[in-house]
Amino acid sequence: MIKLDVLDNKCPGCGAKITFNPKIQKWDCEYCDSKFSLEEMQQYNNASSAKANKKKKINKDKKLEKMDVYSCKNCGAEIMADETVTATFCVYCGSTAILKDKIEDGIAPTLIIPFKKVREDAITAFTNLTKKKILTPKEFKDIKNIEKVAGVYIPFWTYDLLADGNMTFLSTDTRMWSDYNYNYTETSRYNVNMYGKLEYSKVLADASTRFADDLMDSLEPFDLSDLIEYNHAYLSGFLAEKYDVSEDDGFARATERTMKTCKELVEAKVKHQSNVLETNNMNITKVDSGYIMLPVFMVNINYKGKKYTFAMNGQTGKLVGNIPVGVKETIMWTIIIFLGFFLVISMIVYLV
Repeated sequence: MIKLDVLDNKCPGCGAKITFNPKIQKWDCEYCDSKFSLEEMQQYNNASSAKANKKKKINKDKKLEKMDVYSCKNCGAEIMADETVTATFCVYCGSTAILKDKIEDGIAPTLIIPFKKVREDAITAFTNLTKKKILTPKEFKDIKNIEKVAGVYIPFWTYDLLADGNMTFLSTDTRMWSDYNYNYTETSRYNVNMYGKLEYSKVLADASTRFADDLMDSLEPFDLSDLIEYNHAYLSGFLAEKYDVSEDDGFARATERTMKTCKELVEAKVKHQSNVLETNNMNITKVDSGYIMLPVFMVNINYKGKKYTFAMNGQTGKLVGNIPVGVKETIMWTIIIFLGFFLVISMIVYLV
């Protein structure tokens, strides 16, 4: 078992706890106002050294050490954090009934995208999103309803895949024309066989069951060119979700997503008006896999005693979540649309 260097995340200047600042992509000490790059943190032994990491074989057996795990008694979620974070609530269900313990097992990711956005960006994104929804209850838009905003690194499996094989389609083209006597319709049918080989790099599969897959898909795309070597220090001031989806289960999910994309790409090459897939003999092969962490802000809203959770892509700022529909707003806009329609009809009748 390969062991990672211990990380205490202390300020090299004053010894206080130090956190990662996404805005400047450095570690920022709020006590002495010092700022440090990753290289400087490594120099002061506050992060795993690049030299030491080069001597280690990066694989999926690297173990997470000295990370606290918080277990929610309400929903069972497990989130990890270092000593710079005091978790007092569950980012998923909002419960405050959590227990603090030490993680006993788990693997460290090989790559990570550090947060690019900060807490204020998540609040602004929530405000802008609700402003655009005219049926959102006025009270729901009040930022006072925001209970907590937390940055969480979500685990993902990544897969390099090869799709190889063929698909057959029943395709049709329809042509219509008329003369002085008749209307004509000509339908041509074709059996189309398409063979291909497609390569996919870093197909994502959520490694946590806390998010619905469609919700996590909605947070994409992430710019994976920002992936860098994982280092404990990037977790300073943030939480990290503990993975609970196996690599094999993640591969099944990635295969499903890849097959859907593959079908769309192949079908786009068939130059006919309509195409019905008849046989699919494409095989998806795993070339390589990896384990990474991606940044997500969780925004918990408490509205009329009900919990609403929004998720924001911590790299791009894209926000997703379900917004309630207000009864008063629905009635008001129904009346406005009806009156507008009535006035338009009245004007037309008057002018005619």
